[in-house]
Amino acid sequence: MAGLGSIQEERETKRAHQKPNSNASVLKITEEGVSFRSYRDGTKIFLSPESSVDAQKAFGADIIIPLDELPPHNIDDATLMSSLKRTHRWEKRSLDRHLENIQQQAMYGVIHGSTSTKLRELSTDIISSMEFDGLAIGGSLGTTKEDLIKIFQAVMPKLHQEETPRPVHLLGIGDEESIVEGIKYGIDQFDSALPTKVARHGTIFLKTGRINIRASKWKNDLTPLDEACDCTTCLNHSKAYLHHLWKANEPVVHNLLSHHNLKYTLNVMKEQREGILAGRI
Repeated sequence: MAGLGSIQEERETKRAHQKPNSNASVLKITEEGVSFRSYRDGTKIFLSPESSVDAQKAFGADIIIPLDELPPHNIDDATLMSSLKRTHRWEKRSLDRHLENIQQQAMYGVIHGSTSTKLRELSTDIISSMEFDGLAIGGSLGTTKEDLIKIFQAVMPKLHQEETPRPVHLLGIGDEESIVEGIKYGIDQFDSALPTKVARHGTIFLKTGRINIRASKWKNDLTPLDEACDCTTCLNHSKAYLHHLWKANEPVVHNLLSHHNLKYTLNVMKEQREGILAGRI
């Protein structure tokens, strides 16, 4: 299940060798919230659980995620526990703010605990006891397939025991292998920048595996990326043309490759839904 390596790529690469809170943009984390500098102009910004909710409500978000802390996976147990407790307090404050003015918007509670089975179970008990509309699995998800499955095994049996099941969302994971594995454990929803992130580097999702349009082998290939795909890119452009666009540094190629990868991912989800309805999953 090689695709699960994207967990490392997508969520841990920049943090793997950092000390907690060493992100240069983060200035200070306190009980009240977090101070950081804007990546755009360096402006100092303070974000609290309450102001985070207010901002998401102003944006018109359908699903609001509470303010939480995402430390790296390799911190010591005491630091992880301290972070977990603060995140739970922040999530309770976020929920209280949300319930003051629901506005037909939903809020999902985020379950943390890194790769610790004990802390994942603790967080599941605490977050699932609150009045969230749905539940999300977040925080550090480890760096291997085994790490991710271990988290599923700690969290999902507890959530399956709920008298009124709520949707379960896996935060930040979007490769096909992880999606398929997560659905087997009962995950309902996924989100990820992976399809567009890798497209910006020329990588294409195919049933036969990933290819990269930058490779010179495609410069004379007049076939579409996927003859079975009905996305705009596949219906109208060949590999050779997309390769040419890449070599010519035409920005539109990023949009075309992203469109295909998103359609591919949507098709994966469609197949999974059909498999569930047919009793194959």
